[in-house]
Amino acid sequence: MAGPLNGIRVADFTEIIAGPLAGRLLAEMGADVIKIEPPWGEPWRLTQRFTPTESRTFMTYNRGKRSLPLDLTQPSAQEILARLIRLTDVVLVNYRPDVAAKLGVDYETLAAINPRLVYCELTAYGRQGPDAHRPGYDMIIQAMTGMIASETKTVDNVPSWVWSSPLIDTSSGITMTASVCAALFARERTGAGQKIETTLLGQALNLMGARFLHVEKLDKETREKTLQDIRQQRDAGASFDDLVALSPGSRRREHHGNIYYRVYMAADGPIGVGCLSQPLRLRLLETLELTDESMAPGWDAAKPESQAYSRDLERRAEDLFRSKPSAEWLRILEERNIPAGPVRFIEEMFDDPQVVANGLVDEFTHSQEGAVKMVGPVARFTGAPPPHAPPSPALGQHTAEILEWLGYSPQEAARLRENKAVG
Repeated sequence: MAGPLNGIRVADFTEIIAGPLAGRLLAEMGADVIKIEPPWGEPWRLTQRFTPTESRTFMTYNRGKRSLPLDLTQPSAQEILARLIRLTDVVLVNYRPDVAAKLGVDYETLAAINPRLVYCELTAYGRQGPDAHRPGYDMIIQAMTGMIASETKTVDNVPSWVWSSPLIDTSSGITMTASVCAALFARERTGAGQKIETTLLGQALNLMGARFLHVEKLDKETREKTLQDIRQQRDAGASFDDLVALSPGSRRREHHGNIYYRVYMAADGPIGVGCLSQPLRLRLLETLELTDESMAPGWDAAKPESQAYSRDLERRAEDLFRSKPSAEWLRILEERNIPAGPVRFIEEMFDDPQVVANGLVDEFTHSQEGAVKMVGPVARFTGAPPPHAPPSPALGQHTAEILEWLGYSPQEAARLRENKAVG
């Protein structure tokens, strides 16, 4: 598989989603990614599995890699590791800091073997601070960073997290990939490797966008009052819904009180409409034959009469969209160059003409499970053939070829298997 990272070798020690996604993306760019996992397989192989060592989630995040199961607690496996690291460009790790050191895959140990190594470490909370030692997952980080509170979604007064997509894990994997590519570029100029540190915590705050922004002159007084109110009400036993109502960063209606960027229900189903610029907003108003007084100078959105006006404007727009079928509205909006699209289900996307035309659904044959479809590589590079990564590896599928590449004889490889240093 040719690509811009052809010739780059990656040792992927990561598990679950974020780190494995980084390895998959690097493989899709042409890197040779060797997944090093325990002899029984990484946890994601064994979660909701449909064969003894395969699961949907493992397939999703580990395509394009080679599998090398190692028992890193054994000295002979550590010898294999040392040989591998000498020939490796990149290491991906997402253990807790103490676990990496116990297994001998911490930066200090591996950089002593190969100073040119680019070592990318993802932790939940970072190496400093009171939470540095704690494990963390996407949902927990959502809870701890205000993301769940900002969603304002509750069921029986219990807040609900964003579960339709592992957004923090996914963005962390993308950040790891970009950081590795930047460090490899720096190594081309300097000859030196380096350690990269990134965190789920940082990714969550980054995803919060303008919500995680404090302008002292504008926000100091409001923030201090909000913190005081939340502390008092929490101590008094207030419900979560009551606490959410105190937070300006969370107290938002579903459609944010506007008609321009939201989902509408047409006569036969929902469509999304997005007008984020003033020309687009004016075009939508003209299409709907509406006016919006909130665009006038001096408009005060905090006044009760202003809020009542905005709610009424929403209702009028909603009534108009319900008056025509979705296909007709999409045609009208497209004719006026207003961004819009239908609300679809994930099952519809495998055959969607736009998805298929851009190579965003990839088909391959898995060694154990046969035909599989999943998302294709999300980037293409001039001069390289359309990327097509092989499927996720069966556990230990590539052990023999990797040991041979590292210089082990068939007899030595057999002894390593007998001693269960490798799988």
